[in-house]
Amino acid sequence: MTDHTQPQQPHYPPRPPYEPTRPITTEPGTTVWPSGSGGGFTPPPAEPAYAAAGPVPAGPVSRRRAKRGVGLMAAVAIAAAAIGGGTATLVQQLTSDAPATTASSVVSGTNVSASSTGTVAGVAAAVSPSIVEISASSTSGESTGSGVIITGDGEIVTNNHVISGASEITVRTSDGKTYRADVVGKDPDKDLALIKLRNASGLKAATLGDSSKVRVGDEVVAIGSPEGLTGTVTSGIVSALDRDVTVAKDTEGSDSGQGQGQGQGQQQRDPRQGWPFEFGGQQFNGDTGSSKTTYKALQTDASLNPGNSGGALINMNGEIIGINSAMYSPSSSSGSTAGSVGLGFAIPVNTLKADLDALRSGGGS
Repeated sequence: MTDHTQPQQPHYPPRPPYEPTRPITTEPGTTVWPSGSGGGFTPPPAEPAYAAAGPVPAGPVSRRRAKRGVGLMAAVAIAAAAIGGGTATLVQQLTSDAPATTASSVVSGTNVSASSTGTVAGVAAAVSPSIVEISASSTSGESTGSGVIITGDGEIVTNNHVISGASEITVRTSDGKTYRADVVGKDPDKDLALIKLRNASGLKAATLGDSSKVRVGDEVVAIGSPEGLTGTVTSGIVSALDRDVTVAKDTEGSDSGQGQGQGQGQQQRDPRQGWPFEFGGQQFNGDTGSSKTTYKALQTDASLNPGNSGGALINMNGEIIGINSAMYSPSSSSGSTAGSVGLGFAIPVNTLKADLDALRSGGGS
């Protein structure tokens, strides 16, 4: 048996599942590339020529070219997915009418850098011009507190205990100007008072907020004049709501014979000491005396010190939500206070707003 060596046949791609398209005669300038003989496929040149003018006639040619275009795009998409995101982005750019946006086109800056709204610095800058230092002179000495401007012509809200018994009141604004002030009305039961500057105009009034919307954990800013340091800014949160705080109605009540007998009278006249108050049946910062009142207060851990009384507790929108009125300050063995330990109290601003008309009329509700 004789072996016959068959000549090796050239390898051809498999035949397509359709009958090769025969050449089509078209108008001059249009090139159609049908399948080659033997089942092979002849690709079009890299840059096929198109007719210079006139629409391509409808019919088999248009459908044929559309099929090949879809197939080519499918192949490119698969290749792009295999290569990676960079090529996929390129495909998106080539197949989309809108230009692709890259990282380099992002606008610089953020809301935080563009505006200080909602920051402690922003609140301080906006509200500090509305906070004043109050010096009240009386036969017992001189005390320092704070106040909040509520009208451009010089109406100022403060605590009653800041100006109670004062024979002379001097106010210094944030720009260093000083004014004499008169008491318009006071409400010892709410520890609120309203004073009016003489010959003042063009002052920046604070915005009164809504204390009913305050929630535990809200960020707050306190501005006042602790120890005579005008315009001091501290910050913290609202620690609790509706604290029953008891304070003396006036300095005369706090300097009662009982208080002096306990050695507290001189401390209470010392402007460096905190205003005495009671909470939970205990007295803090001295004896409150026999004449006292209790009100619901906001509790805050924003640092409050002697001189903050009458100043503002402010939310992060720059609105006054409370009038700072009391703080706990433990005493050392020498009898001087050691400063704030994060227990401060403020009269809710809604209490002030409800009492404002009565204060303007010369009394309290």
